Amino acid sequence: MYIKRTYKFLDLFKWTRFDSLKFLVIIIVWVTAYVFLELTWLRVPWTPIALIGTAVAFLIGFQNNAAYDRIWEARKIWGGIVNSSRTLGMFLQDMITNEYAKKPVDENTLNKEIKTITYRHIAWMTALRYAMRQSKPWETFSQLKTNKEWLLQIPEQELSLEKALAPYLSDNDFSDAMDKDNIQTAILYQQSHHLKKLKEQGIIWEFSFLQLESLMEELFALQGKSERIKLSIS
Repeated sequence: MYIKRTYKFLDLFKWTRFDSLKFLVIIIVWVTAYVFLELTWLRVPWTPIALIGTAVAFLIGFQNNAAYDRIWEARKIWGGIVNSSRTLGMFLQDMITNEYAKKPVDENTLNKEIKTITYRHIAWMTALRYAMRQSKPWETFSQLKTNKEWLLQIPEQELSLEKALAPYLSDNDFSDAMDKDNIQTAILYQQSHHLKKLKEQGIIWEFSFLQLESLMEELFALQGKSERIKLSIS
């Protein structure tokens, strides 16, 4: 345990060594100029330091609380997406059947329809993930020297959205989605149109269709909450 903590400390020091050395140089220059060069005007009274420190402490406290609230909200949204995805998989397995079909189809066709909707849902989650990982001017993660040195990069910056979506969408769905500004919204529209088509064929019962549409509505709401978090801090 002691060895592991030592390695973690050394890694942390190595990762922050540039900032640490920069502040160390500033301190050495400041103290040297004050002590050895007798530049007494560099001395700062304690009163403004205490006032500024108090104000900074309050500001940091408010920012920490706001950041924690956003993280907690994001966790709840992610949990909602996970639960809705599991529910969708269960519904598709049980609701796409020949029980009310006007013209019954074979089992392979039913499995193909389930696979198409499931893959399209994965494409929706992928598009939403890329949208949430878009770089903003205030984000400096990829610009830090140590992050470049340690090859710490966001996966979405290494693989384009087009290549990430291609395995999950048909050619028509892919071209239609990529023509839209909001790709994840376009994919959910495709899901709704597909479910309506299956309902008209009787492969999905009308009440089952209403449940699936309600689930699509929930996915839209979760997507909107995610986009609100992204836009509100950009």
